[in-house]
Amino acid sequence: MNNFNLHNPTRILFGENQIEKLASQIPEGSKILILYGGGSIKTNGIYEQVTEALETFKVIEFGGIPPNPEYAVLMEALSIIKSENITYLLAVGGGSVLDGTKFLAAAALYEGDTPWDIVKNNIPTKKGMPFGTVLTLPATGSEMNSGAVITRAETKEKYAIGGPGLFPQFSILDPTVIKSIPQRQLANGIADAFVHVLEQYITYSVGANLQDRFAESILQTLVEVAPIIIKDPSDYKAAANFMWSCTMGLNGLIGQGVPQDWAIHMIGHELTALFGIDHARTLAIITESHYTHNLESKKEKLAQYATRVWDITEGTMEERAKAGIQKTTDFFKSLGIDTKLSDYTDDFKGTAEEISTRFTDRGWVKMGENATLTPTDVATIVEMSY
Repeated sequence: MNNFNLHNPTRILFGENQIEKLASQIPEGSKILILYGGGSIKTNGIYEQVTEALETFKVIEFGGIPPNPEYAVLMEALSIIKSENITYLLAVGGGSVLDGTKFLAAAALYEGDTPWDIVKNNIPTKKGMPFGTVLTLPATGSEMNSGAVITRAETKEKYAIGGPGLFPQFSILDPTVIKSIPQRQLANGIADAFVHVLEQYITYSVGANLQDRFAESILQTLVEVAPIIIKDPSDYKAAANFMWSCTMGLNGLIGQGVPQDWAIHMIGHELTALFGIDHARTLAIITESHYTHNLESKKEKLAQYATRVWDITEGTMEERAKAGIQKTTDFFKSLGIDTKLSDYTDDFKGTAEEISTRFTDRGWVKMGENATLTPTDVATIVEMSY
């Protein structure tokens, strides 16, 4: 196992009726900006619960943060933060709202002239404006980590940001919110969390047995609860396990002391930026071709994954590895998620070359856990996903 330094300062309030405790988590006298997305919180009861809990605070709202949080929209929110002297941010939503709030936490205290530089140049945020979250859609794990991904539509770019100043101070996770989530978003959340785990697990062994078991248990739990959640989102037991699995999949724990990949996400972000495809679905598009292309370097872990998660015990290591890849694709399809780029757009020709060129221009020439994945490999992987 590799050396690691683990610190996660986010407090989690998990379970029913935890929104009632919201006020106790925010410093008295704070001037709060509530951030949310398309407005579903005003129809599912969450907005009412949040505003009631914050009745003693000065509160301003900003809605309309889109999926794949858009820089131009966030800049509108930033102007409110500065003009209204906001002192605390509260994200009420899914991963996009949480990610957008993290950007705002960074930008609010940024001393440079152009906040996009934080994103474009991946400037780590050491201190951001304090914020908390009320999670309404499990998927990204953003409620308990310091990472975010921001989109700029005008340039068709999508980049990750992070830093120790971007951990939420607290996150409220109430599994009952899941009953109001549309099925497409539920499927996306399951797939997103699943691939988060794969990116930290299907690399190569460093003898981190416990980390492997942590990862495998999250994958097994997602496989177990997925059909229940899709059929009946009001099943509290399944919802609770789904929500906590998403959080545990990307809160820093399973990635400690082990090599990590993240090439699937890097490529997937480009598909979202170019075509507007849901983030989770871009991951499903790339996963099979990525693992097939990198079979030789990943087959030991792929075979282990096939055996421990999918109970595939027959065949050689390579045969089990390939069977594990196929099981993953089948799992995505069982959620109603298409896994080929051509399922989403007819304008896919030339995409592989364009993404490869983008990676080259950015200097992203050594990717993956072994730092051996090149832009040429990326082009091949994308072509295989057509």
